[in-house]
Amino acid sequence: MKRFILELGADFIFVGEEYRLQVGNQDFFIDLLFFHRGLSALVAFELKIGKFSPEHIGQLNFYLEALDRDVKKPHENPSIGVLLCRDKDDEVVEYALSHNLSPTMVAQYELQLPDKKQLKKKLHELTENNTLESHP
Repeated sequence: MKRFILELGADFIFVGEEYRLQVGNQDFFIDLLFFHRGLSALVAFELKIGKFSPEHIGQLNFYLEALDRDVKKPHENPSIGVLLCRDKDDEVVEYALSHNLSPTMVAQYELQLPDKKQLKKKLHELTENNTLESHP
């Protein structure tokens, strides 16, 4: 998965796999952490082998908050979360994200990957839309 994300563009820089965050006296681990140079933001990827559940958003938001408080540099933008699930119900995702203020994306992954150009285009669209929504 790390190689796949790095192939999406030269702006992704790999930071860590099972990236450790310590909050209080507990350790938490982000599946994959990248930095995106163009967005000037950390990008946390959480990988779920099952169907999307609203609890996944809570976990990812917790990670984003910890990254923003303890890892991100003052000149960087807020961290972005990407949740990749084997399956999702669009209506459940919509409800789960309706009051969410963090820049988070939920995507369903396929066992066979689409064309690289198509993926780049979709990621660009998602980041453009997220940037436009964040800056009215």
